[in-house]
Amino acid sequence: MKHIINLYENINDTARNNSDCPPLALPEEIFFTISIIGVLENLMVLLAVIKNKNLQSPMYFFICSLAISDMLGSLYKILENVLIMFRNMGYLKPRGNFETTADDIIDSLFILSLLGSIFSLSVIAADRYLTIFHALQYHSLVTMRRAIVVLMVIWTSCIVSAITMVIFSHHIPTVITFTSLFPLMLIFILCLYVHMFLLARSHARKILTIPRANMKGAITLTILLGVFIFCWAPFVLHILLMTFCPNNPYCACYMSLFQVNGMLIMCNAVIDPFIYAFRSPELRDAFKKMIICNKYW
Repeated sequence: MKHIINLYENINDTARNNSDCPPLALPEEIFFTISIIGVLENLMVLLAVIKNKNLQSPMYFFICSLAISDMLGSLYKILENVLIMFRNMGYLKPRGNFETTADDIIDSLFILSLLGSIFSLSVIAADRYLTIFHALQYHSLVTMRRAIVVLMVIWTSCIVSAITMVIFSHHIPTVITFTSLFPLMLIFILCLYVHMFLLARSHARKILTIPRANMKGAITLTILLGVFIFCWAPFVLHILLMTFCPNNPYCACYMSLFQVNGMLIMCNAVIDPFIYAFRSPELRDAFKKMIICNKYW
């Protein structure tokens, strides 16, 4: 794996010797199982929206974008395990051309997962803001056509950025750019929340007339954002420590938790669909219909 993804393998011997924290290893079977569950759950979200016309709205399209991001994060780990398995069985030449190319593609999926999650959460936050404070103009502002165009621009930008970051992954500016997107997203959403709070205080009576579903959507976004920060922040911190203080024993001690941080990322893909189902009665009903239909098929 390249510098930006498999950072833990590049911790030098000096840092390890100076640290009293042994590497915490987790069985690959756990990663593989959680990844499979993550792919299947998010695939259910996509199928539910595709099969139910009442769910085909801009809001659920943005949720599908986040589900695709989560699915890519799980798919990355599945493909990595398959690649390692083929290499151990002798079907792949270590550090050969095919493995290097496959490695770059897998790394791109991982970066694409993070970038897709960041931009999907940002666009969901903007959507929730419009539903609350521009409710009357919302359907004219956020049309299906505009939502699709926004998502196409987002994913095109993410794909180009992911490929570029893999190519220049050994350069510090690339690492800084990669990690800076995380706090920038938080700042953007925080600004929206602060603005929403200030408007809520100055328009207290108007807020009471806002449909309950719109406020519920804002709460759902808050939960999704909290889970995303909890699951991804440790890995982003790992990247920063590996880049700027790889020889420090305290940094090396934290980096010994590399596989735990990776496990949290996999868990994010499993948790999000449960949040959708718990917070959205429409999506929950769609899941029930899919399960019942498959049961009696």
